[in-house]
Parts: sequence; C-alpha cells; structure tokens
Amino acid sequence: MRKSREQGESKTNWALLRQNVLDGIEPEEDEDSPDATLLLQEEVSKRRSGRPAGSGNKEQVAIRFDKDILASFRSEGAGWQTRMNEALREWLATHHHIE
Repeated sequence: MRKSREQGESKTNWALLRQNVLDGIEPEEDEDSPDATLLLQEEVSKRRSGRPAGSGNKEQVAIRFDKDILASFRSEGAGWQTRMNEALREWLATHHHIE
C-alpha cells in the first residue's frame, strides 16, 4: 500500500467521483471536514477541460524556418518561441516597416 501511494496511486476512483459530482449525486459528508463536500463541488463546477485561454494578443500561424535557425533557438531551451518573437520585434524596431 505504501509503495502504491509513493508511486502516486490511489484507491479513490477519481473519474467516478467527478462524474457523480457532475451528475448531481451528493457525496457522503466528511465527518472530519463537513465543508469539504461543498468546497469540492464548487471547485469541480468551476473547472473546464482543455488549456487555459491565451492573452488574445497572439495569433497561431504555420510558418517555415530554416533548420539551422530553429535549431539555434531551440538549443537555448524552454521559451525559444518567446525569444524568437522578441528577436523579430527587435528587428522591426530597427528597420522600416509598413503599419
């Protein structure tokens, strides 16, 4: 049992619990924390599936770059797309561009 918990396993059927809450089936009240049931219901009802919404300032596009350019930015690790965006912004600031 201890080994299972250390590996992140649980005896709780989380999928069934979530579905019961979404179906309006009331879980049994927790003797140790009577407010826990209400808090769980509120939390589950707020959650939405999928990724959080972005800032709305960016647009997703498909674009092709030379392999060496991508390799250079990617070699710097996480955040390479942000750094590429910043490099393009710096270039625009120093060159004439159409608005």
